[in-house]
Amino acid sequence: MGKQKKARKYAVVKRMISLRDQRINPKDRAKAPVKKKEDPSAIKEREVPQHPSCLFFQYNTQLGPPYHILVDTNFINFSIKAKLDLVQSMMDCLYAKCIPCITDCVMAEIEKLGQRYRVALRIAKDPRFERLPCMHKGTYADDCLVQRVTQHKCYIVATVDKELKRRIRKIPGVPIMYISRHRYNIERMPDDYGAPRF
Repeated sequence: MGKQKKARKYAVVKRMISLRDQRINPKDRAKAPVKKKEDPSAIKEREVPQHPSCLFFQYNTQLGPPYHILVDTNFINFSIKAKLDLVQSMMDCLYAKCIPCITDCVMAEIEKLGQRYRVALRIAKDPRFERLPCMHKGTYADDCLVQRVTQHKCYIVATVDKELKRRIRKIPGVPIMYISRHRYNIERMPDDYGAPRF
């Protein structure tokens, strides 16, 4: 007669007694949390984010030519794929002077992509592009762009990343530039005179 195989149970954890259990010595026992009584006369403090004054009217009044456009890593790569000149296509979309801005995080991301994306790196180092220094830790470009756009409402964000678009749509007064049908288009912007009408 062979030994009967016992089915092995997964995620079985050894049962432990609570630190407040009566069987533990009183000196080693965890003390019950003491609840502080709330003072009814105390003034309750709430932190309410200040609403920017530029959004007083129907749309963002800080946006105006020359437009400062924050460019994401994948926007440059997709522009190369679609054979679009970044500055010229931006001007064709908005009928105004555009200054593409590249943050240190985006530059670091392009450099990390390696030799295959050397054309994107050369475009990003164009003297017409404005470099924006980053003071925070890490080089995750999406968080950097969202943080910058939340603080300063004077930028348009150029990206084709769905996740980043979704995050920026939650911030009021920030238009998004994207690529569709081999040309640039823009959403949430009233002055997009050159944007294609579908």
